[in-house]
Amino acid sequence: MQIGDILDRAAIAARASAPSKRQALAVVAEIAARGFGLDAGAVLDALIERENAGSTGVGHGVAVPHARLEGLTQMRGVFVRLDQPVAFESVDEQPVDLIFALFAPPNASSEHLRALARVSRMLRQGDLREHLRQARTPDAIHALLVQERPSAAA
Repeated sequence: MQIGDILDRAAIAARASAPSKRQALAVVAEIAARGFGLDAGAVLDALIERENAGSTGVGHGVAVPHARLEGLTQMRGVFVRLDQPVAFESVDEQPVDLIFALFAPPNASSEHLRALARVSRMLRQGDLREHLRQARTPDAIHALLVQERPSAAA
């Protein structure tokens, strides 16, 4: 699985405003609903249900929320860069400004876990995070995320 297989340019918000974690997840849900033909409320409910089980804030200003959704037939992704970081109950207690959400069909098994691992590994790279924070357009963000690079820890 390549990032380009699950992330369309139309599912990237280069700048979004959200004053809270819930509002940030609502932005993600709106993009997913529009791009994947889903109900935004159902997407938001699934994301919040997952967050209630434990924060998906993985550190360094990054969150990787994820959910299984009825109506999907393949893995899909949404990327959002927030104008201002928001508290996300992250493992390092740092606020989040980069969100890469993953959505899987209800019956996805190991594919879902492999995608989560790949995105988490990729976003551990400090140079990539900085480039994502500086990118100004969805096209620039997409190019950074789909580019093949060695998996190095930050």
